[in-house]
Amino acid sequence: MSDSACPNVGIIYNDAKPVAEKTAADLVEQLSARGCRVTSTTGSGGILGCSRLNHPVCSSPLEQLVPPGFDPSLDFAIVLGGDGTVLSAFRQLAPIGVPLLTVNTGHMGFLTEIYLSQLPAAIEQLLAGNFSVESRSMLEVRVFRDDDPLWEVLCLNEMVLHREPMTSMCHFEVAIGHHSPVDIAADGIILSTPTGSTAYALSSGGPVIAPEVPVLQLAPICPHSLASRALVFSETEPVTIFSATQNPIVMVVDGNAGCYVQPDDRVRVNRSAYSAQFIRLQPPEFFRILREKLGWGLPHIAKPTSVELP
Repeated sequence: MSDSACPNVGIIYNDAKPVAEKTAADLVEQLSARGCRVTSTTGSGGILGCSRLNHPVCSSPLEQLVPPGFDPSLDFAIVLGGDGTVLSAFRQLAPIGVPLLTVNTGHMGFLTEIYLSQLPAAIEQLLAGNFSVESRSMLEVRVFRDDDPLWEVLCLNEMVLHREPMTSMCHFEVAIGHHSPVDIAADGIILSTPTGSTAYALSSGGPVIAPEVPVLQLAPICPHSLASRALVFSETEPVTIFSATQNPIVMVVDGNAGCYVQPDDRVRVNRSAYSAQFIRLQPPEFFRILREKLGWGLPHIAKPTSVELP
C-alpha cells in the first residue's frame, strides 16, 4: 500500500457500456472523497484494432500502451467490463505491474472476479488491504519481415493464425525451442496460455490447463491429419511460425487485435517478462470457476427408470 491513509487507485472501464461508465464515475467520486488519488481511463487504449494489407503496422510498442496518469505508484486498479475489457486492461497495465480487480458488467465474465452487486463490499476489502494477487503468464507476439519488426502485442489468452475466409487450407511450419520444425496442415493454429486454454483452444479440442501450470499449448484448427492434436510444452520455449502458404493469412490476438501475415513473414512468440496480476478477494478456486462458467464437473442427474404415459 501507499504511504497515505488511502491507496492510489486506477480505474479502467468499458465506455460502450453505460453501467460501466456510470459505475466508474461513481467510484472516482466515492474514493476521492475518502482521500484516495484516483486515475481513470477507458479500456479502448488497449484495443489495437486490425491492420490492412496495404498498411500492416498498426500497433505501438508494448510499454506505450500504459495510459497517461497510470504508473507503478498505483496500489491497485479496478476494471469494469466484460472479458474483452479485462484483456485490454491487462495489455495496458501489465508493463507497470499493477494488480487488477476485475468486475463483471458483461455476460460470461470468465476472467472477472466479482459481479457489480458485490463491488461495495469488495471496495472495503481492497481499502483494508485484505486481498491476494495471482500472477498469470502473458505472451509477447511479434511479426518480422526480413528481420525487421512489423507488429507486436501483449497477449493474455491466445494468438491465432488462420486462413482468409475465401482461401484454402493453410500449411504452417512451427519451430518450438531447439526442436526440429514440424509442418501442420489446418485451417489455422492457436497458441495459448493456461488462461487461454478455456477460450478458443478449448473450442478447438485442446485440454483445460490449470493457471499455475507453467506451459503453453499449440492447438490446430480443423487439421487435415487425424494425428494433428493439441501439444502442451514448457512456457520457456520460444515459438517461431512460418506460413508455407502462398496467400496472406490473418493473425488475431486475444480476439481484438490483429494483422496480416505475408508468406515471407515470421511470427515469433515467447513468454513475456510482464504478467497479469489478478486481485483475488478469496482463495482462487479454478474448478469452481469451471463449474460455474462452463458447467464442468456438475453432478450427473440420472434419467427416471420409468416414464408414466398419459
